[in-house]
Amino acid sequence: MSHDAIVIGAGHNGLTCAYYLAKKGMKVAVLEAAGNVGGAAVTDEFLPGYRNSAAAYTVSLLQPKIIRDMELQRHGLKVVLRKIDNFLPGDGDYLLGGRGGLTRSEIVRHHAGDGEGYDRYLAELETVVPLIQKWLLHAPPEAGAGIAGLPTLLRMGRQLAGLSTDEIRTVHEYATKSAGDILDRHFKGDLTKAMFGFDGVVGNFASPYTPGTAYVLLHHLFGEAAGVPGAWGHAIGGMGSITQAMARAAREAGVDILLNTPVEEVIVERGRAAGVVAGGKAWRAMNTIAGVNPRLLFDRLVPKGAMADKAERHMANWACESATFRMNVALSKLPDFPVFKGKGDHLTSGIIMAPSLDYMDRAFVDAKLTGWSQKPIIEMLIPSTLDDSLAPKGKHVASLFCQHFRYALPDGRSWDDEREKAADMVIATVDAHAPGFAKSVLGRQIHSPLDLERRFGLIGGDIFHGKMGLDQLFSARPMIGAADYRMPLAGLYLCGSGAHPGGGVTGAPGHNAAKAVLADRRPWRRRA
Repeated sequence: MSHDAIVIGAGHNGLTCAYYLAKKGMKVAVLEAAGNVGGAAVTDEFLPGYRNSAAAYTVSLLQPKIIRDMELQRHGLKVVLRKIDNFLPGDGDYLLGGRGGLTRSEIVRHHAGDGEGYDRYLAELETVVPLIQKWLLHAPPEAGAGIAGLPTLLRMGRQLAGLSTDEIRTVHEYATKSAGDILDRHFKGDLTKAMFGFDGVVGNFASPYTPGTAYVLLHHLFGEAAGVPGAWGHAIGGMGSITQAMARAAREAGVDILLNTPVEEVIVERGRAAGVVAGGKAWRAMNTIAGVNPRLLFDRLVPKGAMADKAERHMANWACESATFRMNVALSKLPDFPVFKGKGDHLTSGIIMAPSLDYMDRAFVDAKLTGWSQKPIIEMLIPSTLDDSLAPKGKHVASLFCQHFRYALPDGRSWDDEREKAADMVIATVDAHAPGFAKSVLGRQIHSPLDLERRFGLIGGDIFHGKMGLDQLFSARPMIGAADYRMPLAGLYLCGSGAHPGGGVTGAPGHNAAKAVLADRRPWRRRA
């Protein structure tokens, strides 16, 4: 069967890419191994009557342009805002973060001198974040592109030319320093630093004092929810409602989506990708676009020897480890936190159980030594406080997103043997902040790093399709010379989170990869 383009994987980036290609008149097929679309952005009924997002769990980074272009709201997507953005329970105290001046007033309540530090911090973010946002829907400058790369370099030059020396220094620091170094410069309060520092380690196996975590922090700030910049929200029906809406938009545009159709191999003929083999059948296409982790693509799907030796060696060393442990729990009642009692709006927030940067650093060191932290970093969301379709009346569901849990355990230990022990420890950690939580758990769904790899193809359990370190970002994602979504094999493209700008439910890699495919349809842009 012949198509203009074959997309490997019906995750949110694959669906986004397929949509844009089909809207330009291309005949596109998306081949998905699972029995449903969505990749890691899916909603499961994990206990009868209890549903929740299985892996990806909250909304902010999905690009507004993609929401508009795909008309996702017309196709059923509804996003509601958290009433409060964040709640951090500490030792006898708490901190809230949110809109309308709440964050600043809470920071000042926690430590009076930190208000001015917050103002300085915001001023720095207002310099750096808009620069990142400008590059989200564009390929980064390509090393070695020669004259063809000049427009991209000129665009970057124009953006930097308007900055002062101090502003350029700020941009450089956020691109290279640790989150901890920057936050220590502005704040004294431990809970304040923890609230912002969490974004530097979430999905990132690192200490908050690891260089490069300042950029990961920024990566979580460029979004919006329900039209509110920087806000976080919940997709009614869970994250699967996003990808279901995308699938409806793609099918309406003419995309063929085939489920239970795992791709076995990329066909290579005369030095270029010519389609895929799936279910023992050849699917021919001039363009093959992969929405999978680069390691999965090059280790398992592209035949050995199809690329230059150096490119193959580089991708064999593509670092994948986010050290993430993901759980859902069904609850008989809402948790009660002694530091902030009652069933208030704080329960709609991201509840971060990691009261200091030192706590986060120790969690990292503990995991490096033993495999998983005995005092983990946990963010809990209770989406049923905003969406009553997820649980029976009076009952609730909670997402537990936990760091640091290594994919490869020392001493030959296996996650198949340790996942329940780790889950018990996570529940006990939450119970220490909200006594009675453990007794309220009616059932649970567990995804260890190994489970994330087995179910979702997240190699190494990496939710970002590759570490967001300094050596795997921007023009080096997934490798220097292939940051423009065109892989080192003619006719093969990458549209997943292993491409710029990286992880999260953004749709940006899928959007940008489609632009590359469409540009290459012009005769003067085609590669040999």
